[in-house]
Parts: sequence; structure tokens; C-alpha cells
Amino acid sequence: MRAVGAEQVEEAVADCVAALGAVTDRDWEGVTAGRLEWSCRETALHLAEDLIGYAGQLAGRATEGYAPFEIAFEEGTDNAGVLRVIATTGALLAAAVRTTPRAVRAFHPYPFRQANREGFAAMGVAEVLLHTHDIAEGMRLPYEPPAELASFVLTRIFPRVRPGPTPWRTLLWATGRGELPGREPVTEWRWTNNPVLRSERLTLEGVSPATAADLSLAGDGGYEWVGGAAAEGTREGAGIMVKQYEEGAFHPEWGMYVLVRRDDDRAVGAMGFHGVPDGDGRVEIGYDLVEGARGHGYATEALRTLSGWALEQDGVRTVVAVVEQENVPSQKVVTRAGFTEVSADGGQLTYELRG
Repeated sequence: MRAVGAEQVEEAVADCVAALGAVTDRDWEGVTAGRLEWSCRETALHLAEDLIGYAGQLAGRATEGYAPFEIAFEEGTDNAGVLRVIATTGALLAAAVRTTPRAVRAFHPYPFRQANREGFAAMGVAEVLLHTHDIAEGMRLPYEPPAELASFVLTRIFPRVRPGPTPWRTLLWATGRGELPGREPVTEWRWTNNPVLRSERLTLEGVSPATAADLSLAGDGGYEWVGGAAAEGTREGAGIMVKQYEEGAFHPEWGMYVLVRRDDDRAVGAMGFHGVPDGDGRVEIGYDLVEGARGHGYATEALRTLSGWALEQDGVRTVVAVVEQENVPSQKVVTRAGFTEVSADGGQLTYELRG
């Protein structure tokens, strides 16, 4: 399966080198980079450190902490040489993204202590775009990257940021570098990689806005599905998530999770919450398996894992599942997962699992 993100890293780095190549004859050491406290040269070094650091995390399959190394420019390196370092470290990250298997995750400190290859690619592109902007601002140099690159970043690691007038202006606002009409200035920010949970046989992978959009438009979402395609209920749920993202109401941990079988890395279905917990600590859960994966206990296993995780979160008291009265297999799933029937109304049965 094609590694999404490598081409975006390469494009972002090429755009950076082209833009800053116009000012290699200026003083980067004595000029502050935009709103940062670093000089333009220090910012360029930080950018290269990020790119090689992310490549190292993926290549080394790091599970705890960053690999303990750092880089430095050789004495006498001019600004053109600095850009060569950025180009080289960017190429290494792109290569790592291309050669890392889809299911591999490596350590990143926040918020869920891991990221996959697409997440590291998005973080790398973000570093390139934003710090190129910082250096360009310090150099009084106009700079605006391709809109597709800013959108790539926003839809993968800024899921809670409501889309704005343009992707680039929205990304600058979301990182404290600009203003948007009707929105308060951002003073603190962090990006968000997708959450991941594990059960005995499955990995439950939180869906990003980019994945949701692809699934809602009949794409595969970056997964190989048992039976060749996602179920219709999964596509409908993905469409709801896209609407939540557009409204600024997307919360990745309270969204959809694709259920991936670890022994062959194939998706068997999806499960997720209808939204964040309400004021009474109640949250509703739903699920959908492809036909070829039914009858193996995957839904029960995933439901136990996801509902158990939900009840461990602050303020959550009850997980609710609503099942059609004629859907006997689904009733068995929720019962085996520990849910209890509490009401019946209009052909629907309501089940609850309480903490």
C-alpha cells in the first residue's frame, strides 16, 4: 500500500529550499526568525533536527523516547550549505516514510505517545512550512506554500481546528502565527496524532479527518479491507465525522476507530462514539463489521476494549449502545461485552455499561 506523506515531505522541503535560496547571501545568524526567539540560522538547524529526528524514530522503531543523538553544522557552513542539510534530512524522512510498514508506530510524546508514518510525515511537513515562514518573515521575504501541503497538515494532526478561509491562513492561526476573523488569537497549541488502542487480536486506530473524508467518498481510507471495501455503515459514520470537522466539533478520541486485524493488517470494520460524553457522563457507541469478518468475535472484543477505555476517562459513567430489535447478532455482541438492556422503544433496544 502506498505510503502517504513521503511526496508531501519532499514537496515541502523543495519549496523551502527554493524560497530561502533567494536569501542565502544575507546574515541568518544576526536576524531573529519571525516571532521566535531563535535566529534564522538556529531555526534552520532546529528544522533539520526535526526532520532527521522523525526519520530516526521511524527507522529505529522507537518505543520510548527519542534516539539520543543531535546534529550540528560544520564550522564554516554557509547558508547554502544549511539548505543542503535541510534537503538531505528531508530526503531521509521521506525515505523512512516510504519504507516503514503501515502498521508501525514510533514514540512521539503527545498526546498519545505514538505516531504512524503518516503522522510523522505530517509533523515533518508542519515543521518545514512553519519554520520556513519564520525564517522568511525574519528576512522580510514573501512566502506562501502550496495550499495542499497546509491542508495535508491540518487534516492529519490538527483535527480540532475548524477549517478557515484558506488552509495556510488557518495553519498560521492555529500555531499562533496569524489571525482569523472571528477567532481569538492562539497563544498555546499542540498538534494531535490519532489515538490507538489494542485488544487481543485487533488494533483500534483512531480516524483522522483526512481518513474520514476518503472513506466517506468511497475510498479505502488507507486500509486493506476484508472483502475489498468498508461497510456502508462505516462510510456513513465517516461522513458524520467530516461534518463534525467542518463545524469544529471533531474530537479524535471520541470519534471513529478502524478495527485492524494484527495478524494480516487488514481492516475488519469500524467502531466509535457518536460524540463526546454528555453532561451526565453518558456516551453512545456504535459499530459496523464487513460481512466477511463477522462471526469471529471481533465486534465483542473491540467493544470491550473501547467501552472499557471510555469508562476510564474522567467524568464518564455510562456507555450506551442502541440496537435494532430484529438485530439479534448485535444484541448478542453487546450482551457478551457486558452491557445490560435497560429499555425498549420503537423497535430499538437500549443497552448500558456502567463504570
